[in-house]
Amino acid sequence: MPVPLTARDRARLKARAHALEPVVQVGQAGLTDALAAEVDRALAAHELIKLKVGGTDREARAALAGAICARVDAALVAQVGKVFVLWRPRPEARAGD
Repeated sequence: MPVPLTARDRARLKARAHALEPVVQVGQAGLTDALAAEVDRALAAHELIKLKVGGTDREARAALAGAICARVDAALVAQVGKVFVLWRPRPEARAGD
């Protein structure tokens, strides 16, 4: 289960993510095992990533982002159009919880 974010945490993470470029792009296949593995690797390496989702249906993009977050145990920090910011603390940071 992802760590719940306070408004202050969310604002801090959004500020950190501002300069980032999307590291993962979701294609027409949507949420596949390969995509989940790539997002998991990116979160393990960077902790905070941007994800770009294609498609024109806003609700479908939001549902896909929620499914990705649930699958990789990450928190959705922000959504701006087709770009989502995901955060998951590194495993060593979670050990102290």
